[in-house]
Order: sequence, then C-alpha cells, then structure tokens
Amino acid sequence: MTHLLSRRSALLSAAAVAGLAVWDGTAEAAGTAAFDAARERWVSLLTGGSDNSSYTDRTQAIEGSANAVLRKLRPASDRPSLWPDLPLSDPRTGNFNRAFNRMRTLALGWATPGTAMHRDGQVAETAVRALDFLYEHAYHEGLDRRGSNWFWWEIGVPRALTDTCALLYDGLPKDRLERWLRPLRRWCPDPERRVSHPGVVETGANRAGKAMAVAMRGLLTHDARLVKRARDAVPDLLRPTRGPGDGFYRDGSFIQHDVYPYTGSYGVDYLESVAKLIAMLSRSPWKITGIGNIYDIVDRSFVPFVFDGLMMDCVRGRQISVQGHRDHHSGHKTVEAILTLLETAPERHAERWRPLVKGWLTRDQAIPYGTLAPPASIAKATALLEDPSVPVGPRTTGTYVFADMDRVVHRRPTWAYAIAMSSERIGAAEAMNRENLHGWYTGDGMTYLYTGDLTHWNDDLWPTIDPYRLPGTTVDTRRRADLPHDHRRLPPTPWAGGVALDGEYGVAAMKLIAGGSSLRAKKAWFLLDDAVIALGAGITASDDRRIETIVENRNTHDRHPPLTRGDGWIHLSGVAGYVLLDGADAKVMREKRTGRWRDIDKGATTGGDTSPVTRHYTTILIDHGVDPRKARYAYAVLPDASITQTAAYHGRIEILANSGAVQAITRDGVLAAVFWRAGTVETGDGPLVVDGPCTLLVRRDGKRVRLAVSDPSRTTDEVKITLPWPVKSLKERDRSVRKARTALKVEVGGSRGYAHTAEVRV
Repeated sequence: MTHLLSRRSALLSAAAVAGLAVWDGTAEAAGTAAFDAARERWVSLLTGGSDNSSYTDRTQAIEGSANAVLRKLRPASDRPSLWPDLPLSDPRTGNFNRAFNRMRTLALGWATPGTAMHRDGQVAETAVRALDFLYEHAYHEGLDRRGSNWFWWEIGVPRALTDTCALLYDGLPKDRLERWLRPLRRWCPDPERRVSHPGVVETGANRAGKAMAVAMRGLLTHDARLVKRARDAVPDLLRPTRGPGDGFYRDGSFIQHDVYPYTGSYGVDYLESVAKLIAMLSRSPWKITGIGNIYDIVDRSFVPFVFDGLMMDCVRGRQISVQGHRDHHSGHKTVEAILTLLETAPERHAERWRPLVKGWLTRDQAIPYGTLAPPASIAKATALLEDPSVPVGPRTTGTYVFADMDRVVHRRPTWAYAIAMSSERIGAAEAMNRENLHGWYTGDGMTYLYTGDLTHWNDDLWPTIDPYRLPGTTVDTRRRADLPHDHRRLPPTPWAGGVALDGEYGVAAMKLIAGGSSLRAKKAWFLLDDAVIALGAGITASDDRRIETIVENRNTHDRHPPLTRGDGWIHLSGVAGYVLLDGADAKVMREKRTGRWRDIDKGATTGGDTSPVTRHYTTILIDHGVDPRKARYAYAVLPDASITQTAAYHGRIEILANSGAVQAITRDGVLAAVFWRAGTVETGDGPLVVDGPCTLLVRRDGKRVRLAVSDPSRTTDEVKITLPWPVKSLKERDRSVRKARTALKVEVGGSRGYAHTAEVRV
C-alpha cells in the first residue's frame, strides 16, 4: 500500500517553494512559511525538485542505493544493530556515523521524484522506526563518546541526521522529529564551539559544516535563533587569515589542522557548505550578507587546482588514500558548489565562471559529471551545456605560487604541473585516523603532471604506485612503517616556496631534510612555457643506503605504451619527453604493480577494501648510489612533446649554476635562479649578483626588463640585486622595490614569501 503522509500547507505555494522572494518583517514575524520555504529549497538542492526526467540515470542510481539500504535493513536490539555489518555497541568503530549516512541515502531515495519509492508511506514508516532505533541505541544526548572521533558526534551525524529529517519531513511525526534532534543541543549547539574539546574555536570546513547543521535544525524546529546563529557564523569564515593556522590566506592558500594544505578536501567541504547555506537562505529573512569574498575565494583558491573537473591531489591531503573520495569526487563537488553560487554571484564573476565550468564539463569525458552529482546540480550543468550563448572556456593557464601552503601550480594550454613541498610551517604528510599510511613522501617535492589522460591519478594509482618512488622526490630507499595516527612532521627548515612572473614563468625551490634519515638536498624547478627544468644539488647522505631521484612514475593503466630512448633522453608515448641535461644516465623500469586500498587506509569509516588491483607503471629514476656526497641532477620534463621534439631539446636550455649556493638557468631572454644564500651567476652579458636568499625571475626584451623576486626562506629583510645590465630607471614597481645606483634593493622582510615585481630600463 502506498500513501502520502503530507504536512504541506497552503502557505507553500509555488513562490514559497522557490524561496519567498522578499520579507519585510523580522525573522520571528515571518511565520512557519519562511522556515518551510528555506527547508524546501534545501531539499530541492538535494533531490532536483519536481522534474527529474532529464537525468534518469542519476535518479536510478539514487533509487538503487536506497533500495540496497532498505533491503539489507535487519534491526536487532540484542547486538544492537540496524544492519548486520554495522554493530552499534562500540562508538569507536564509527558504525553509528555510517548508519546515519545510510539513513540519508534511504531518505534521498524517498524524497527524489522519479524513484519507485518516492513518498511511499511504508518506506517512511520504516525510516521512522529506524531513526527511533538509532536514537535509543546509538546517538542521544545522554551518551558518552568513549574515546571515539569527535567529528562523528559534532559534524558527521548532525549533518546526516538533519539532511535525513529534511528529506523525510512530510512523512515524519512531529514529536519524533523533536526527539531525534534533541542530541544536537548537546553535540552541535553552536557553529563556533567544539563541545568535545572546550577552548577550541571551530575554523574552516568544521565551522562551515556545523553552521549547516545548526541552520537545518533551526529550520526543522522553526527556531529563528538557531538559523541566525548559523547565518552569523558565515561572514567570519570568509575573512582571510594572516595565520599561522587554519583558514584562507590572501594568496589563495587554505590550511586545515594547523599545518596542512587542504583546498581539495576540507576546502571543498567548506565551499560546498557555504554555497548551499547562501542558496538556502538567499530568499529568506535570514539572507546571508557580507559574502562578497566567497566569489574571490573561488577564483583565488579553487580554480587553479581544478583540471578539467578534477581536483589536483596535491591539495587533498590524506584523502588521496580514501577509496571512495578520489580527485573526480572533489572536483565534481567543487563544480556543484560553483553552480550553486552562480545563482547569487555578481555578474563580473558569473560571466567568467560560466565558460570556465562549461569547459570543465565538456572536456571531462572520462568521468562525466552526471554520474556523481545530485540531480539539482545535473539540471544546472545540463542547462549550462545547452546554452548556446555561453562559449566553452579554455583551460586555465598561468603560474600560481601559494607561499602560505608550500604549493606551486604551473598551467599551460594542454598540461599542468604541480609541486608539493613542506617546511617548518607546512607539514609533509598527514595520516590521521589510519588514513594515508604510505604518504611518506607526498610533501617532499612530489610533482604532479596533468595531461589529456584524465584517469591517470584516479585509476587506482594510490594503492598501486610504488610509494618509495613518487615523481619529483629525492629519497632514501630505507623501508618504512605505516605512518602513525596524528603523524606530524614539519621539516626543520624555512626554505620552501617560489615566485612567478607574468603568469607564464615560475621558480620553485625547497631544502629537503628527510625524515628519519641523514639525507639532505637542495631542489629547484624552473617552470617554462613548454617544459619544467628540475635541478638538484648538495645531495648528501650517510646511512649506508642508496639514494634516488624519481624523474617519473607513470600509471599507464592496463598496458605499457611505446617507450623510445636516445642519447640522454627518453620519450613515453602519450605522456612526455624526459631529457637528462647533465650527461647523467637514467634507469627505466616497467612493471605491473598490485596493491589494495586497505593497505593505505584502514580508517574506521573510510577504510578501503581488500580486493587486489593491478596497474602498469613506467618509472624513470636517477641513481645517486650509496651515501652520495654533494651529488647533483638536472633533467627536463617536456609534457606532450613528440619524439622529435624530445631528441632535439639538448642545447635549448643553458644551466648557469647548479650548486648548494645557486641554481640557475637561462633561455630566450628569461633568466631564472634560486639563491640559497648570497652568490653570483655568470651570464653571457655579465654577472648577476644577489646578496641574500631569494628566488628570482628576470625577463629581458631589449632595454626593458621585467623581474619578480621572493624570499621563500623568510629569513632576510632586504636583498640587493645587481643585474648583468646597469639599471637606468624604474618604470613600474611594487613599493618594496627601489633603485640603488645601478642595482635594485627589494624589501622582502615580513612579506611571507610573496612576490615583489618591477619593470626597469637598462
């Protein structure tokens, strides 16, 4: 028997369901219609509204997941459990959090138009009994955490529970709703407060997630004070921080857990929550104001890391090890958030975002957006794709230095290259909750090459790649134990960062101080229009173990593509050319590797499965031998280059220096250098002299010279730069740059490793 348990009132007219357009009175005087309209708007964001005919596949997927939850439901009060595989007696397992996530899946199936169970009375009654069971046995205001993860109690369950209640709202008895939400008074009363750790003020994604749960509880219980509390927490989230610690920084960096770059994980969760809060309350008495910075955050913090709809792994932290959350999951959530923000974005942002997102959606054919997104977002994406007035935007290009999180991204029209570094400010790898167990070297100068193969990073790479041979890294080959919970390694050096010039060229550098090893090295990358030049110097160790630098380690899926070798160069078909610039030899290995997601993630609620997966790899490395003393390397990566281009690359780059004091190259009027300390570089036009540590880019066009400089070490106040050509005058400059006779002086102190630029006449 199917029937509807509806409590919709006449107040929910078409205008109310869409979100009441204008309110003149206070929130308290708005009546129940304001709460119901905002709640209905939230449900519409989750389900797609009344017409799901244009995205049948996604509706069927929602129905299939909900049916699986319902079919396996076997309540047992003696265990206790709702599902046999999720016993609820020990909260430390996280099973209660997973149980509420399953309830949300069931509720989504019930509330989504087009499913066979849509608004089915028997399903609603089953859900009511299940929620009663969970209140009695798993989550109520009188329980003790017993050492389990605070996140489940204060964010995970509150978010899942409020979503579930909103979706099932018309099928729920009112007295039950109030009962089930009562625990949130204890566990999630305030977006800014952490109940389990008094004194901790919530920041970033945690604060945004709590604001979402508090707002939804207020809408469900018609409590205007809660909705206002959530609303008022949002503007604080949007203010840039000067650090140290969590939040968004002026250069676009995003930090969570004090020292970890997390734009692509916690940052995405933050963006999603804030975007949906803005949309949900936009036509209500609780409209969120003072949100202009959220649109700049999208451009500054997220767009540089999205490649054709995929989120770069270099800013996803320990989530790279989570089987169910790969780069396309994070990327698609970012797309969803931007599509939601487009409803309220100023036109200057919207006119740029529409082609940008359309380009992502058009090029992302490997993992189509509709396979993961909620129906409402699929509808928005479909409308955008079908709008002939919106062009397909090209890939983002430019060079981005995120000094406050030790990340650099270099983007060209057909490829992108990212570098993940670490320092005394930024942690090398996080392994919380038994996740990312083999992430030892992901922050030690690992490089990420993105090409037209959009499946490289998400095709079971992380459980199958050799974790001792990550591309870009210089490593001690010692065997490692799994990273422990709350592992936190901050290399004892300030040196990590870089500089960009004109959005076309970049320099990145880090001093490597290996964990648990005597290995030391100075690593630099020079980012050009068609290549990345990598230099290493001062590579030294004394532990009687072999040291290697990994040029490449490429996942080629189910086969080994053609590989061509020449005199000092290697070409991997469909990927790139690799050129040894200093006469060294490189080892090439081709192997099939098998791993399991469980090997790298044993988390209570995220742990991967034990099924073996196998992928083919081509590894290119430079062997520095056992206990090298001041060893070096120099190689070029030529993404998308042909065999002919690779073979002809020798001679295109001049290496001016590669020592522990200076690393520098020049090509076609561009000079790029890393001065680890005061030093001199001899050029064809004369010496370049710098009296302190910095990264430097110089581009000459006749008598016009553009330059950019930064101090990634943050250890000096001023650097003096004597160019190979006497400086006649300053044409354009930052206030920190001044002329000193025929040289330049740059005040870098207190500038957090940011760039200082100038144009001079020589």
